[in-house]
Amino acid sequence: MTEGLWITFEGGDGSGKSTQAALLAEWIADRGRAVVRTREPGGSEVGVLVRDIVLHHRGDIAPRAEALLYAADRAHHVATVIRPALERGDVVIQDRYLDSSVAYQGAGRVLDAQQVRDLSLWAADGALPDLTVLLDIDPMLARQRLDADDKPFDRLEAEKADFHARVREAFLALAAAEPQRFLVVDATLDPDDLAVLIRARVAGLL
Repeated sequence: MTEGLWITFEGGDGSGKSTQAALLAEWIADRGRAVVRTREPGGSEVGVLVRDIVLHHRGDIAPRAEALLYAADRAHHVATVIRPALERGDVVIQDRYLDSSVAYQGAGRVLDAQQVRDLSLWAADGALPDLTVLLDIDPMLARQRLDADDKPFDRLEAEKADFHARVREAFLALAAAEPQRFLVVDATLDPDDLAVLIRARVAGLL
């Protein structure tokens, strides 16, 4: 059986994760591999409900409750979508995973980052991706991109600049701690140039 491959995309809001995930999925599919595109939160039927709560709930959500909601989504997502796909030998390309929880709920909400990571690992039964692509961008530039989209901000996108600065610092710290798993790229590069950089790393894993 062909071995599955799991690639996650991380970065601040407006960094271009969805664009690069789509380009990579198309490139891999053209090479004859089955590709599963997914995201967190919202990669399963249960996840869609959780996504609506954590990103669009109009009232306040306590930081620990928010972290637990993301972990609950992750537990179901890994069990029902990711593991079955990998067992089939598919390539899973995913927008956000536990690194986002460490960055957003750990650093952003000023919770204990290690506790948030441990919670996520427990929820996911220890599952970690083969490769995590971090699209790094200054939060102010990312905000300009979001403003240009002319869409309403979700609960996290609407947070203040210092929140997003902490999130960026946390992502970079995570990448520095696990260089074998992470590929850090400059999200201000032309999307096609970014795609080439990502493909070069992925080619060695396929």
